[in-house]
Amino acid sequence: MAIDNKAAMSNAAKPVRRIVCVDENQKSKAISDAPVTDVRIDPARPGYSDSRVWVTDRTPARIAGMSDAAHLPHTIEPPTGGSVCRIVTFPPDKTWQGKVGAREVQNFFAAAGSPAASTYAKSAAHPYMQKTRTLDYCLVLEGEITLVLDKEEVHLKAGDTVVQRGTNHAWSNRLDAPCTIAFSLHDGKY
Repeated sequence: MAIDNKAAMSNAAKPVRRIVCVDENQKSKAISDAPVTDVRIDPARPGYSDSRVWVTDRTPARIAGMSDAAHLPHTIEPPTGGSVCRIVTFPPDKTWQGKVGAREVQNFFAAAGSPAASTYAKSAAHPYMQKTRTLDYCLVLEGEITLVLDKEEVHLKAGDTVVQRGTNHAWSNRLDAPCTIAFSLHDGKY
């Protein structure tokens, strides 16, 4: 299920500004300063937005020139050997709780290009439980959120960080305001 980027951008909590810099003749300069246009939403969670800032298709990443691999499909995981940076806004859970089941979760992960990432189960602590073979650096930019794990939960506030190492998890916003998190995901192996 493809999501219309214009519709997604209008549902996003706040546009994400992206500035791209390069080194030209030993002098740095910005070659782009514009809102991120690769934005996805989850129709089952109004207010959810996923802005893909940058994606690489290998490590080490190419630095010279415009090396964003934006032509690659928008997925939760980065390409094999690559990385992806995204800004995600999570709406309050109470706006969608009781309205989301297996079908909505399956549709979300399929539209996100990562159907295998879902670990949905009726008995799970959160319907959007997921697991990817990635090393994720997460920084809470705004708001508060609860990191749901199999054996515990961790409450996070703006400025808190998480290093997610291929674990089963979900993000639960139990307050009344949206929460925005910056993610840098890197392809990994077990």
